[in-house]
Amino acid sequence: MNGDAPTTNPIPDIVIGRLPVYLRALERLAQEKHKVTSSHELGLRLGISSAQIRKDLSHFGGFGKQGTGYHIDYLSRQLRKVLNVDRVWQVALVGAGDLGRAVANYRGFTERSFHIACVFDTDPAKLGQHVGQCRVQEFHQAGPVIRRLDIHVAMIAVPAANAQEVADLLTGHGVRAILNYAPINLNVAAGVRVQHIDPVVHLQHMTYYLSD
Repeated sequence: MNGDAPTTNPIPDIVIGRLPVYLRALERLAQEKHKVTSSHELGLRLGISSAQIRKDLSHFGGFGKQGTGYHIDYLSRQLRKVLNVDRVWQVALVGAGDLGRAVANYRGFTERSFHIACVFDTDPAKLGQHVGQCRVQEFHQAGPVIRRLDIHVAMIAVPAANAQEVADLLTGHGVRAILNYAPINLNVAAGVRVQHIDPVVHLQHMTYYLSD
């Protein structure tokens, strides 16, 4: 968080959820060789009002000047600090099936500060295989690996029937953030953050609007 303007009020989670979207847009602008942007330009790109963008950023301090806008490189660095992605996070991946392999081979994680450091599964046929850059290890032996690598972030890509057991073991060994691809809601202790990624749910959300 920007040390120039500490805040004592909890910041709404919906605001935190928009910050990565802003960061992605800024990174795109930087790739296009832009040096400066404005809340108006960001709003046009993202479909978010300029007033909302300014309000969101104001929670973390003054990043721009009226009439000048935002220096893209500076604002990107500040948002990375706010989001704690100015460092590389080691990530555990559980599940070495088709989805797990696709996740492990996705280059976008590494480019955005997340390194898949270990992959686990329970299927004997998968153990020892290489998925991404990792050798698949036995899941029930994951605890020592997670502690040794100081892992606090994990991704779950297992069948729904196994996901809660996986989450329980991970959080029991210090994981505090889970990206869950299994089509089930997880019950976790207070202080553990879970994001659910279920493509079917999103498809069903969209098809509602396709009725004649």
